[in-house]
Amino acid sequence: MIIRKSVTAGFAILLIISLLGGHVAAKESVKGKHVTNIDEMIASMSLDEKIGQMLMPDFRNWQKQSEENATGFIEMNSEVAGIIEKYHLGGVILFAENVVDTEQTVRLTDGLQKASPHVPLFITIDQEGGIVTRLQTGTNLPGNMALGAARKEEYAYQSGEIIGSELTSLGINVNFGPSIDVNNNPANPVIGVRSFSSDPSLVSKLGIQTVKGLQKQNMIATAKHFPGHGDTAVDSHYGLPLVSHDKERLRTIELVPFQKAIDAGVDMMMTAHVQFPAFDDTMYISKKDGQQIMVPATLSDKVITGLLRKEMGYDGVVVTDALNMKAIADNFGQEEAVVLAIKAGVDIALMPAQVNSLDMEKNLSSVFNAVKSAVESGDIGLDQVNDSVTRIVKLKEKRGILDEKAAAPSLDKKIKRALQVVGSKDHLKKERKIAEAAITILKNEKRTLPFEPKKSDRILILAPYDDQVESMSKSIRELVDKKKLKQIQVTSMSYSEKTFTDEVARLINKADFVITGSYIVKNDPIIKDGAIDDSIQDAKRWATSFPRAAMNHANKKGKKLVVMSLRNPYDVANFDEAKAVLAVYGYKGYSNGRYRQPNIPAGISAIFGASKPRGILPVDIPSVIKPAEKLYKFGYGLDMKSGKPIKMKGEAN
Repeated sequence: MIIRKSVTAGFAILLIISLLGGHVAAKESVKGKHVTNIDEMIASMSLDEKIGQMLMPDFRNWQKQSEENATGFIEMNSEVAGIIEKYHLGGVILFAENVVDTEQTVRLTDGLQKASPHVPLFITIDQEGGIVTRLQTGTNLPGNMALGAARKEEYAYQSGEIIGSELTSLGINVNFGPSIDVNNNPANPVIGVRSFSSDPSLVSKLGIQTVKGLQKQNMIATAKHFPGHGDTAVDSHYGLPLVSHDKERLRTIELVPFQKAIDAGVDMMMTAHVQFPAFDDTMYISKKDGQQIMVPATLSDKVITGLLRKEMGYDGVVVTDALNMKAIADNFGQEEAVVLAIKAGVDIALMPAQVNSLDMEKNLSSVFNAVKSAVESGDIGLDQVNDSVTRIVKLKEKRGILDEKAAAPSLDKKIKRALQVVGSKDHLKKERKIAEAAITILKNEKRTLPFEPKKSDRILILAPYDDQVESMSKSIRELVDKKKLKQIQVTSMSYSEKTFTDEVARLINKADFVITGSYIVKNDPIIKDGAIDDSIQDAKRWATSFPRAAMNHANKKGKKLVVMSLRNPYDVANFDEAKAVLAVYGYKGYSNGRYRQPNIPAGISAIFGASKPRGILPVDIPSVIKPAEKLYKFGYGLDMKSGKPIKMKGEAN
């Protein structure tokens, strides 16, 4: 092992002991016992080394000096390795651009760790399952709201186990999940099906089981987005959201799952770039337009230190959400944002500066030097830095990251193991079972479902995007191949940004059965005289107007049609006249030779009676015409065979 010249020989010995022989003693430190080797390790680190542990950039894309453009960073190189070593980085975050296949990912993570031989890296990723899935191979899982609909804690635990085992085999040691936001705002543009439910109790139960499943695989689990991103109407990637509820409401709804996660021992907490005036109404001058804005939670001492640390008793690692999101970057600038976040009490600044070439290294250097200057001037206390680095190093020790190199298998063995684990038959079987259990039948008038086509009957598929169309078509072909359906004719088209035409009407006229996928992020139909106005066919409102026109024409012609809600289940309120409606809680289709989510195939299986969906709503669905009224209530779902509501037992089991 090579030790930096700046580190004393005594520290070198302590570090080697820590890595090779101090595993048990260091584990005891997590339980509150004083352990000298960790403490002395921190005391022996230079200020530069400590600051580096608190910075976590991405290398999503990289432009080598010999190349004209930045492309996905998929292979380790000396340029990135030099940056990791120069700034003593504590971790990196990976994105889909970095993880294109299993073997490549193992080689990349192995190379990243070799670039940091003294204190191993946090290698992190957003692998929530569902619509936020970065791995381009492996098991995708149906997502949190599908778990909320399936109502089984066992499934949440299995989801965590599957994600944890696959990431661990790839050399990734931190998962930025699960999201335990309580999604009680149907207009939420960024959380939606990433949430388990609108019910804080259900979110807590399923969230904790997911955490336990992850941590069972020695995967660091992260609860997000504290204090709660579920009741926002603005996406913090593009603007600065505000949650205006009072403290009592926040403590009884939004904060409940976070407190439960803290009590259950979650490893890490991610902040939200959301304003919470009930806890902090401090004003800042925006760098964007000079207007006064309220401090978001990520930069708030009252929220991070006062609420999370002191009031709720959390002493784990706190990481910011990505600091390059517009909610932060536009209003505060990269240097000030990082300094403010650390002053507020966070331990790790995630994506503090964009670095996708050596020419852009100056961005990271600027942030690094801003933090260093703040510490040297006393603006950030050295004790606070030491506390943060201690939490970081202890978590690395707790999850075996510090000593993993001592017992690490060869690269070839790691690749072989990952190929066995990632996307294994057992994982895919569980994935499909959970997805099928989550399918929620909301309407089935005149026993429209299941579809029972005769030989050579025509099925018409209408879905927003090509990958969704292909997912439905391929799923039907597989049912035919398995002899669960007779030979039938399938016609399909994608309709995003299109209007309903005579040609589409002719396709419906020729069809015996019609499947229409609905993909609406936020309900915005045109209401006229107490009803949805169908007189306007506008390509800008295609998400509502096209499937409604298809539904109305199919009803007029007496065709059997089912509406499949692909994303947020709230969109079914736009189709109250439909005879059959189901929610699948996931919109990703089939592309690059694989199903990117199991939700659509599970929905097709239910439509044709090849599975028995038992999902019940994990949220209320309000009427779009009278928003104060609930069209479908939390816990509602139909048994397809009997047509009767499924009885809710009241508790996840």
